[in-house]
Amino acid sequence: MNEDAFWQLIEECRPTGPDPDAERLAGELTDRLAQSPMFVVTGFAEQLSWTLYRLERKEHGEGLSGDAFLYTRCAVVAAGRTAFESVMQDPANFVPYATGQIWAESLLYTPDHAYERITSESWDRNTRYSYESYSNTEG
Repeated sequence: MNEDAFWQLIEECRPTGPDPDAERLAGELTDRLAQSPMFVVTGFAEQLSWTLYRLERKEHGEGLSGDAFLYTRCAVVAAGRTAFESVMQDPANFVPYATGQIWAESLLYTPDHAYERITSESWDRNTRYSYESYSNTEG
């Protein structure tokens, strides 16, 4: 899955109404991924981890716990490509997510849940990039 397909899937699955913790988005993504070939599920997991890794920058995470930093980065992704690009362009645009404690932890588990639906097994997966907080030493 390339970056454009990743963002298109996020946009297609985003609900029209409020979804403060991205639960509805995560559910819709899981449903869509579970109906897709396995390479789409793994491709989504890779793009998600890469996107979260890129958001891991010192100027974004100062003063946040590891969990808060991770779940807040998820919220930026859940907000869509425009929000992501805005935050990447200007770190000040990350502040509303961090100070408002906007979290989207459920987004992390969408590939795992889709994999489990497809295979009836847990996915013990690794991605090329770690999305865990403070793993991007260059950021």
